Amino acid sequence: MSAPPSLPDNSRYEKACDQAIAMCDGNLRSTIKALIMANEYLEAELEELQTAITAGCVPAQTRAASDAA
Repeated sequence: MSAPPSLPDNSRYEKACDQAIAMCDGNLRSTIKALIMANEYLEAELEELQTAITAGCVPAQTRAASDAA
């Protein structure tokens, strides 16, 4: 019989949860609200990047790296 698949190490997620809750003074509702707001911000950033890529814009770092090659 083969060994069961190993579970991922969740300790970093536990630590991140503890930190987020502590930043909101232990208020779970405020923590959830802050995480939702952060997620919405990141989704908006991703959408802007996807739009820029579709329009043919290339980030400066990528352009500089390709010029050097």
